[in-house]
Amino acid sequence: MKALKANWTVANNVTAFTTLRTGGVSLPPYDSFNLGDHVGDDESAVKTNRTLLVQQFELPQMPLFLKQTHSTKVIRLPYRGKDFEADAVYTNQLNQVCAVMTADCLPVLFTNRRGNEVAAAHAGWKGLCDGVLEETVQRFRCDVSDIIAWLGPAIGPNAFQVSDDVIDQFVAQDYASRAAFKQDPEHSSKYLGNLYLIARQRLNRLGVTDIYGGDHCTYFESDRFFSYRRNRITGRMASLIWFR
Repeated sequence: MKALKANWTVANNVTAFTTLRTGGVSLPPYDSFNLGDHVGDDESAVKTNRTLLVQQFELPQMPLFLKQTHSTKVIRLPYRGKDFEADAVYTNQLNQVCAVMTADCLPVLFTNRRGNEVAAAHAGWKGLCDGVLEETVQRFRCDVSDIIAWLGPAIGPNAFQVSDDVIDQFVAQDYASRAAFKQDPEHSSKYLGNLYLIARQRLNRLGVTDIYGGDHCTYFESDRFFSYRRNRITGRMASLIWFR
């Protein structure tokens, strides 16, 4: 079973990757390694896929799968609560797996230079706009300049179509984000947005400058990734990080 490994330079005790859509047991349109239990897939297939995730990638434990709502809430592991509604997860404890699920939204994985703090954030456009990356970075105890980020596979700048209202919300938070939008050549009233660029802008503004990734498009790479914008009814990948 293959995955997209984070292409970054970090401490060698840190493991980070995004799963691909292949190698599981789910049937179309969730074919085949769907890890989302909220998208209409057969429950037993999802359970099998999650078991395969742990076994095939040698996870230290089953991840805590968040109930993602495009919020800015961050959960800290180990977590003893019963409310899993959050869009980011942080830990400074060994073998605690931070995970988020996506199918176009931007997964961002974080660690520090010592490799003793990690986090994962689900940055849909609304969460990205509202500050989910900022909230996640605030959980780190190290100096911000020691944080390293990897931008996992998301919908790319030639596929993420938006209207004026989305641009207005981003610009209201940071005028520089206007540069991340361009006119859609095929629709005069629509624009194409670059989530990767906005994430880099937000992280740079915080003082996080060691940033990798941001070179895939879930919409166009249909053989590797699920895409909600492309298919609507589809599965979910997971982006995971932990340290030993």
